[in-house]
Amino acid sequence: MDIEEIHRLIELMNENELLELELVEDSKKIRLKKKYDGGPKVIAAPMAAQPIQQPIAASAAPAATPAASAGTVEIKSPMVGTFYRSSSPESPPYVEEGDQVTAETGVCILEAMKVFNEIKAEMEGTIVSILVENGQTVEYGQPMFLVKPN
Repeated sequence: MDIEEIHRLIELMNENELLELELVEDSKKIRLKKKYDGGPKVIAAPMAAQPIQQPIAASAAPAATPAASAGTVEIKSPMVGTFYRSSSPESPPYVEEGDQVTAETGVCILEAMKVFNEIKAEMEGTIVSILVENGQTVEYGQPMFLVKPN
């Protein structure tokens, strides 16, 4: 695969608003993944968990998560998509409240445009609360989990 083909794949991703593309060809494998921050789309690593910030004023900002407590960190959705707690209906959930997670622990799957993206915790800690229902649509930046860091 040459650089021209890679540029063509990037154009294909941009034209179809894809966030992730994986291509396996013989013994070659290429995986392109993007992060959307509300501005220009760029190829980047997945979004890290962000600390909870208190709203400035109740009328000017969305209300804080009711289950949020001091010392917890939100794992936010890096994209718009459908939230799934497990890889299939028959499989157990990736995580439950009270489970210990590491940076590499998969916590859920987000489906966006028929692409299934495994979301990792990207931190060490304990799942305090699961804020989204299975099958629910999530928005970019929406909190999905509360984690108490180790």
